[in-house]
Formats: sequence, C-alpha cells, structure tokens
Amino acid sequence: MPVPLGCWAWCSGLTHSPAFSSPWPTRCGAASSCFAMTTSMNMTAHSSVKPSDWVARWGRLVKPGGHVLDIACGHGRHMKWFAEQGHATLGIDRSEEALASAKLFGVTVHADIEQGPWPLQSDGSVSQFDAVVVTNYLWRALFPVITQSLSPGGILIYETFAQGNGAFGKPSNPDFLLAPGELLSIARAMRVIAFEEGFLDNPPRIVQRIVAVQGPVSEGASSLPPSYPL
Repeated sequence: MPVPLGCWAWCSGLTHSPAFSSPWPTRCGAASSCFAMTTSMNMTAHSSVKPSDWVARWGRLVKPGGHVLDIACGHGRHMKWFAEQGHATLGIDRSEEALASAKLFGVTVHADIEQGPWPLQSDGSVSQFDAVVVTNYLWRALFPVITQSLSPGGILIYETFAQGNGAFGKPSNPDFLLAPGELLSIARAMRVIAFEEGFLDNPPRIVQRIVAVQGPVSEGASSLPPSYPL
C-alpha cells in the first residue's frame, strides 16, 4: 500500500527527529505499513560524513528552503548536508539501521522501492520535490518515478558507478553499472546542466553523474532559459 502524503508522520515505517519540524502533512486517520528494501549497495560510501563533491557542488542550485528527496539515502550524509543548507529533507532506504542515523537530518521512509510500490504518492500521483538526489545506487525500473518526483524547475543530482568499475572493485555486476551516457537518456526531456563520465580516485572508481533541471528547454530569443552558475 503506497504511503499517501497525509500519512507520512504516522506510518510505522516513518521516523523523524524530535527536533525536526516536518514541512509535510502529519495527520492521518489510516494506518499504513512500509516495506523492507531488498537491495544492498555500498553502505560504506553512504555512511561517510563527507558529502559527494558532485552533490556539494550542484546542490547550491536547489532553491532556498526547497524540499529534497534522497533516494537510497543510507546513513543520511546528503540529508545532513542539505539540512545544513536550510532545506527540508526526506530520505528513503531499505536499512532500518542506516535510517536510525539519517532520521537526525529529516524525515525518513523505510521502504522496498524495488519489490514494492513507490511509497511517496497520493491518489495515484507521485509526490514532487524541488530536488532529487541519488548516489551510489542504480535500479533502472525507478528511472520514470525519479523524473516524476521532480517539481517543475526541480533539480536532479545523480551519481553512481559506470561500466569499467569492475576493474577497481565492487560493484562489478553490469546490472548495477551504467552504460555509456545512460543517465543522459533519463534526462532527455530535461535541461542538462552538467554531465561527467570517467575515472575518480580515493577510492579508484568509474562513475557517471549528471545534473539536470525538470522542464523542457524554452526555444526562441524572446524566452531564453535561465542561466546557471558553473
């Protein structure tokens, strides 16, 4: 059963810090249960206190006070960073242990987003956010819901492992490695601000990463698209 917007704070799988004031509705007359995610990918990377350089660089494009969704949030390193910038955060993950840390930085949802339905929807409509962040996680069936989760003008920040990473370690399974230029395909209806693909050190790995804005690019000199600082 999907978790409707009005049920977030009362769901058995939903937790938040007592000091966190949720910007989302918190009353619900119906009980709802959440799901246990079955994937496990790079909890070491998720548990790092330091945010991804890619996220820290491009997270500044999110509008002030914007609502940020962190998919496969792990221990909440990016929730923490966005909360420190003044954003309201919601993280979703399969690990209750990881969410025990992540809940310090915002609302958390314990959910099986691979085997169960997408939990963040109401009356069949996917809940939207000012930014969606995904790092070190790949489940291709979620590509459509990721873009649907962006409000108009919302920012997608995505970074994960790509083909060739097996030469340096895990993941090496092609199911969890992006094909060349694959992230560009999910952003084909969006305005791409930045895209990179290649080798990174510390630790050595092959990654692909993108930043894109929801909404078609305006055409015509009378309606120029906004410029973004690089």
